[in-house]
Amino acid sequence: MHDPEHEQPDRPSKTRRKRDMEALQELGSELPGFSDEVLHSLNLPEQLLDAVLQARKIRSHGAHRRQLQYIGRLMRDIDPAPIREALEAREHQHETHTQDFHLLEQLRDALILEGDPALATVLEHFPMADRQHLRKLARQARREHDEHQPPKTARRLFRYLRELQESGAG
Repeated sequence: MHDPEHEQPDRPSKTRRKRDMEALQELGSELPGFSDEVLHSLNLPEQLLDAVLQARKIRSHGAHRRQLQYIGRLMRDIDPAPIREALEAREHQHETHTQDFHLLEQLRDALILEGDPALATVLEHFPMADRQHLRKLARQARREHDEHQPPKTARRLFRYLRELQESGAG
């Protein structure tokens, strides 16, 4: 007979606890990839910070795996929310960087293939850009492209666009 008054309070099942521990271990395995600055900003307990720094130095696959398991065990005693937030911020930054990189590639390719018509689009993104310098680089890159030469000037054009982007000229 089932008596609801004598039931144990809802405890997570063993499977659920194991899943939670594995999730913490997986989250902890991301920590060695963080910069020192981010690690220190997370205010990790000293023991966990030492374990993460040690994991960076371990080259043996088996030893590294065991160290990550140890980090996962230490993770059980802390609030994982700040680490999750830092991981999401890092992924967002990487995604944004990738989008910016693709934009620069598209602008460079348009300048090379379309010439002056694409210049207006580039100047919309980077109004402070040197129009003559862009045109000169685009013409040289187009010539290299047409003559099947190495894309030396196309790389210079990309670097110039990246400098404009990093300087905030856009």
